[in-house]
Amino acid sequence: MKRFIYLILLIAFIGSACTEKKGINYPVTNKVDHVDDYFGTKVADPYRWLEDDNSEETAEWVKAENAITDAYLAEIPFRENINKRLTEIWDYPKYGVPFKNGKHYFFFKNDGMQNQSVLYIQADLESEPEVFLDPNKLSEDGTVALSSVAISKDGKYLAYSIAKAGSDWNEIYVMEVENKKKLNDEIKWVKFSNIAWKDEGFYYSRYDEPKQGDKLSGKNEFHKIYYHKLSSAQKNDKLIFENKDYPLRNYVAITTEDEKYLFIIESESTSGNSLYFTDLSTKGHKFKQLAKGFDYEYNLIDNIGKKFLILTNHNASKNQLVLIDPVKPTETEWKVIIPEKEEVLQSVSLTGNRIVAEYIKDAASKAYIYDMTGKYIDELELPCLGTLAGFNSKKNENIAFYSFTSFTFPNTVYKYDINTNKSEIYTKPEIDFNTDNYITRQVFYESKDGTKVPMFIVHKKDIEMNGNNPTYLYGYGGFNINLTPYFSISRLIFLENGGVFALPNIRGGGEYGEDWHKAGTKLQKQNVFDDFIAAAEYLINEKYTSTEKLAISGASNGGLLVGACMTQRPELFRVALPAVGVMDMLRFHKFTIGWAWTTDYGSSEDSTEFNYLLGYSPLHNLKQGVDYPATLITTADHDDRVVPAHSFKFAATLQEKNKGNNPVLIRIETKAGHGRGKPTSKLIEEYTDIWAFTFYNLGMKPVSLSK
Repeated sequence: MKRFIYLILLIAFIGSACTEKKGINYPVTNKVDHVDDYFGTKVADPYRWLEDDNSEETAEWVKAENAITDAYLAEIPFRENINKRLTEIWDYPKYGVPFKNGKHYFFFKNDGMQNQSVLYIQADLESEPEVFLDPNKLSEDGTVALSSVAISKDGKYLAYSIAKAGSDWNEIYVMEVENKKKLNDEIKWVKFSNIAWKDEGFYYSRYDEPKQGDKLSGKNEFHKIYYHKLSSAQKNDKLIFENKDYPLRNYVAITTEDEKYLFIIESESTSGNSLYFTDLSTKGHKFKQLAKGFDYEYNLIDNIGKKFLILTNHNASKNQLVLIDPVKPTETEWKVIIPEKEEVLQSVSLTGNRIVAEYIKDAASKAYIYDMTGKYIDELELPCLGTLAGFNSKKNENIAFYSFTSFTFPNTVYKYDINTNKSEIYTKPEIDFNTDNYITRQVFYESKDGTKVPMFIVHKKDIEMNGNNPTYLYGYGGFNINLTPYFSISRLIFLENGGVFALPNIRGGGEYGEDWHKAGTKLQKQNVFDDFIAAAEYLINEKYTSTEKLAISGASNGGLLVGACMTQRPELFRVALPAVGVMDMLRFHKFTIGWAWTTDYGSSEDSTEFNYLLGYSPLHNLKQGVDYPATLITTADHDDRVVPAHSFKFAATLQEKNKGNNPVLIRIETKAGHGRGKPTSKLIEEYTDIWAFTFYNLGMKPVSLSK
């Protein structure tokens, strides 16, 4: 019967003419009579059929929607020029941060227009680099990407994972370092996994092979850890850790630098974890729990002899570094090495038997040097207000590498000597863009409840505060994720044409610690939207821009942010750009890894949380007859993180209910996922369309598509 109904829907879909509405011939999206009952509240879901990513009906709908979007974008007169300019500024060498294992150094480099960055190897820092692994040769279209690499302690082997078409599913392979020979090892159905070496093998995490048709949308359950011995078949891998009582938990394996200890990180959401360990040097080793529960984060830095250095927010919202003796692991026995302070302790690295502590202060990086007892030694000097990242070091070596970036400071790699506390530029990009013409300022504005929120604003030095500047407001606000200053190639074309870029550090992120994060979760999620709306109002009140010149953007949780704000305050924005967004807040937990987000969002299976979620869920708060902003929704067919059904149903509902003449389009990328590993060619195509749509609907006439 169900199949018969779908066949009727398909015939109606193909046979009906497109409906001309608001100047665009939108496809007819058929509706079904589906209603869910939540604690006595009836909620209609007329586009439920779009959740079926395997159906012919959904494929036809995707094809029709993409055709409408392509036709609209093709009519924008400067679209081709945007593409040319993006290609120009994208084409420069990009270097990753070097790392050392065994006697070799490794680093990633993209010559400029390569779809994927290439892994290089050096015998030492003075030697000529050689290509070690080129992922561009793994597929003709560049849609196979390296997800991670891990080198054995002795430097003999490199294990690497790949992702195809942007999916979260990974496959692991192994190469011999000395002769670059690929071995026969092949491991499948890997997801959310580390590669942790121990002797002639490694630990990894995987799920069971999914049922037919469930690969991209089925719920991920029963995560397990295995040990793979080199040159053996995957079917012979040894099961190391599982928990049959809790199907909705994840497990990640980590070995210490000396490979003496194995740690298991157990989590049931995106924040908080338990920690188990075992001494691999003992026979018949068993796991012991070092930290219990899921209220706090416990991040292993390394072992110091038989004790463990742990970065945690346990009773320290902004984090502290502690040394734990596994014989006496209770909190009262912890030795505090670096206590909590006003700034957020973001990460810790060990270099030359010293501690490099990276902090976040008002959403920008700071770094301090301590000895191993926690005694302060010095501050690491950074170039400007920006972001330090990728600090690669070894506990007993004096040389380390890190990168630094800011809004107008391209990602630059530094070589650092712990003995002198001096850094020198190791690789610096040369780009076709004059960064000296731009200014970055940080302001603090008041949100609805009086909370002070910081915001970075970037623009040309000579713009007038006349309320007429096109402005691009970007946000995220969730999962304890920090939005700190970063360089974006794609953004430059907007800045050089007089645009203003604004990045508010709204609640839900981790810029001010766990309290800031919690203030934007569950029944306090509205704070996130209020903070973002207040940022828009600040930009308008301070004459940076106006409602007719304001675009808002965000991806994933940021897509939810855009969806919620455009439904709550549709008159405030001219353009909305929700990307791979969580739009159906009543059903997100039913797909892939969505169940892990309930600690941030809550769940519709709880009556109180259901009512709160229904109150802001973007899909369920679209109203008939409202004039919504010009909207370009972006998603991808292989997104198995936030399944594209969220965007599909939101687009269909918005096209149905939108009153005004503003376009409502959806761009559905093929052979791509949530974003990571997307090839350069697809990135340039996507940003060409996003900027063409944005420029056109903000009334921008690009006077400069060159530097």
